[in-house]
Amino acid sequence: MSAATTHPAHQLISQVLFEYDMRIEWGKIREFAVATGADNPIYLTPNAPVPPTFLATAMHWEPQDPPLAARLGLDMSRVLQGGQEYRFIGPLPRAGETLHAETSVESVTEKRSSRGGQMTLIVVLTRFRRPDGTTAAEGRATVIERQSA
Repeated sequence: MSAATTHPAHQLISQVLFEYDMRIEWGKIREFAVATGADNPIYLTPNAPVPPTFLATAMHWEPQDPPLAARLGLDMSRVLQGGQEYRFIGPLPRAGETLHAETSVESVTEKRSSRGGQMTLIVVLTRFRRPDGTTAAEGRATVIERQSA
């Protein structure tokens, strides 16, 4: 795998692409729990913690002018979702809290696929901070863009 790449997203590494506030609503936690089959009764309480993958909904709060794909210079006809992971630091965020999110490009690498084609892997990091500035969680999404033949 090569760290150097000519992909336009490479120039964005470590730059904050956008930031926004995400208010965690109890009703949305309940809806998410029902939709994902999370049957822990704690998600039905007014002070509910977020389910482990709830922060995936943060994409609905992201500024869309321009959309993230455009900022990264992606050809959406060649894009695949490569994975998503979350790391929580300290107690889980709870209903009623507001998290401040900052999204940046963490890394851009190129590699050859098992079929011999080139692909670019872009890791997008969203850091979620509490009002006191401490990090509550980090979300990483890996975007794969297949190169044209």
